[in-house]
Amino acid sequence: MQGIERADRELLDAQALVGHLVPEGGMFAFLADHRQDVFDDEEFEDLFPSGKGRPSIPASVMASILVLQTLHDLSDRETAEAARCDLRWKVATGMPLDHKGFDPSTLVYWRRRLAKSKRPHRINEAVRQVVEQSGILRGRRRRAVDSTILADAVATQDTITQLIAAIRRVGRVVPGGSEAITAVCTAHDYHRPGKPLIDWDEPGAKDTLVSALVNDANALLEALAEVDQDEVEGPVAAALALLALVAGQDVEPAEGSDGTDGRWRIARKVAPDRVISTVDTQARHTRKSPEARRDGYRAHVAAEPETGIITDEALTKAAGTENSDAAVAGQFLAADTAQAAGGQDTVDSVDGDAAGTREWYGDSAYGTGDLRAAIDDAGHVAVIKPKPLGSPVEGGFTIDDFTVDEDAGTVGCPAGHTRPISRTRVANFGALCNGCPLREQCTKSKSGRKIVLHERDRELRKARSDWAADPELRDKYRKHRPNVERVVSQIANRGGRRLKLRYRGTTKNHAWLTRRTAGLNLRNLIGHGLTRTAGLWALTPATA
Repeated sequence: MQGIERADRELLDAQALVGHLVPEGGMFAFLADHRQDVFDDEEFEDLFPSGKGRPSIPASVMASILVLQTLHDLSDRETAEAARCDLRWKVATGMPLDHKGFDPSTLVYWRRRLAKSKRPHRINEAVRQVVEQSGILRGRRRRAVDSTILADAVATQDTITQLIAAIRRVGRVVPGGSEAITAVCTAHDYHRPGKPLIDWDEPGAKDTLVSALVNDANALLEALAEVDQDEVEGPVAAALALLALVAGQDVEPAEGSDGTDGRWRIARKVAPDRVISTVDTQARHTRKSPEARRDGYRAHVAAEPETGIITDEALTKAAGTENSDAAVAGQFLAADTAQAAGGQDTVDSVDGDAAGTREWYGDSAYGTGDLRAAIDDAGHVAVIKPKPLGSPVEGGFTIDDFTVDEDAGTVGCPAGHTRPISRTRVANFGALCNGCPLREQCTKSKSGRKIVLHERDRELRKARSDWAADPELRDKYRKHRPNVERVVSQIANRGGRRLKLRYRGTTKNHAWLTRRTAGLNLRNLIGHGLTRTAGLWALTPATA
């Protein structure tokens, strides 16, 4: 059953005895006074539908602890120790000085209950209500979007380790799997962990081992093809699917082989959407630049740039077009539009613009035609740096040097030649480039210049033209867009140290991100003088 905080204080109440030691204007002091106002026990009643059993820790206390845990980036054991031994935590959570705290598993219990509920992110929702009622976003029509990579909680595995781990998992999970491994797998003793003992410096030894492991995987999948279909679901299906995936994603036929002779080698390329660990199958390789390669997940955020208040967040896989910066920003835009349509937005007219109009700021990663069109369709303004244009020849002609007539369906080149646009939106100049005096500035291809037009070519051209011609647009970008980088830094760092995720999978890590952004927003509001008067949240006049 749900526990409720007592209205009366205990004899050794921490706030009454040592509350004066906790600095005012900070998160600990604020939660000591207002945790029940922010995290109302009634909002958590559905987590404990039964009125029987031992009372839980009060929801207002546990919600505060979960927020403090993510803000301070503590493990469950460290959090339980802080709640037991740190006076600030006792004051913030209303515990008496002699309270023995709780077992670390209590935090797991609460996160699971929240995850299985209809409102798994209600802690974040509670803080958003405080943000809305405080009025800090009223009249502020700018939103800036950005993302960062957060390292996953597991070690990246190489191909050989993944193959062995996937086969071992089949042996543990699939009915009859262990027996099948003994019967058909010969490359390694899969009943013990670790890699096989081979001479890793011997040429060809690794490819020989890879061939043997891939053949074992294929033989095991074939042997288990007759597993009762009623049992091939959940963990069983996942184990078999993972084995099939890792047996194919990183290997290719050996030199001089088509794969039918059982000779394989590690592929000389990285598979798209490659699984990098059998422990966390949703972690991915990614990179911010060719030099900065990272493994993990991508945390996306939308924020009001002047106040730093986070208005939306999402944690996704680090790879995949559906998880790109522009795609997730489109989701933020859609959610913001739906919220405004539902009457939950209170944006006022600013500088003569229509009420509700937003300015969306983003770097060139957000400069896709689809996102620009979506922002325009929503009646908003895109202040997004265009993606830089490349040229087949250094310093040569870019696509903007070619004129496009969508109505006529033609493309004209700098030399005055015109070609039709195909159904696949390609204009091939081919033989027209032969003998052209501008060829050396245009292409190195023997077959001539080929122009591939984006579906949103018109929007992208206009964006590049406006950016080049409008210094005020560039000034707005330079003034407001960089502010979101501070928000991203707060999400990804703690005390000068880069954070490492503590959970596996996008669902759990997204839940962590919502709690962290809730804590950052609440801390931000406290810094702006958040007060509660007559049951309402407000900011002090000096900071509003």
